[in-house]
Amino acid sequence: MNDYHEEYRAQSSAFEMRRQLAEAIDAGERALNSLQAADEKLSSAKRWGVFDILGGGFIASMVKRSKMEDAAADIRRAGAALEAFQRELLDVHLSSVPDLDCDGFLSFADLFMDGFAADMVVQYKLSKVSNELKETMEQVASILQALRERYRHQA
Repeated sequence: MNDYHEEYRAQSSAFEMRRQLAEAIDAGERALNSLQAADEKLSSAKRWGVFDILGGGFIASMVKRSKMEDAAADIRRAGAALEAFQRELLDVHLSSVPDLDCDGFLSFADLFMDGFAADMVVQYKLSKVSNELKETMEQVASILQALRERYRHQA
């Protein structure tokens, strides 16, 4: 009878870990999708920023600003998705998780309240946030790969 209980407990534990891994993978995919959406909006804002620097005028400035506001909204969503992903990673006891810090993204999102002094400064900040976003996307993709591998071996 004890062997049966031990076997049942082991199967139940394995099933629970697999479920937790699936939830972490799902949260990671949502975070990665959010980061990619933010990256697309940010890339568009950067292109409009170049056009604005080259003399695009008032309309280029307005479109750039609109794209930047869209990117800021996506960055806020990505920050929330990253926080959810981090919580799920704790559930699967992943100890080698890098700190997925989204504070830089969120400070970028708040930047619009301050206004901009010069187009070159804006372009620099767009590039800086874009690089940070790409690094975070690489980290999330790497963690997702490890989670998927662990999920496959859990069966």
